[in-house]
Amino acid sequence: MLLTAFGGFLSLIFLAMLVLAVVALVMAAVAREDAYRAADKQNKMFWLIILGITVAVNLLVPVIFLQIAGLVATIVFFVDVRPALRQVSGGGRGRGGSSSDGPYGPYNGGR
Repeated sequence: MLLTAFGGFLSLIFLAMLVLAVVALVMAAVAREDAYRAADKQNKMFWLIILGITVAVNLLVPVIFLQIAGLVATIVFFVDVRPALRQVSGGGRGRGGSSSDGPYGPYNGGR
């Protein structure tokens, strides 16, 4: 009974890894090619190939070492590449202002 529950838990983890890889692949495909160059990251085709291989490994080859390598690539995309692409593309927080900006410009406390 315990082994069955552990197997179900592992299958949920593998499903989560697959979903993260697919989301990262879609985000990599949607981003513009010039944003990768402007952010000084690998080019778009590199990330599409790496994340595509990750999705294929998660679907077709259930080898835990390869799945963990793909998970590392997915995490690198989410933590390093995606924020840089958003910053270059102007996607950041709202209009790219600071936290003290109001709806009509910066709030300086009456100065």
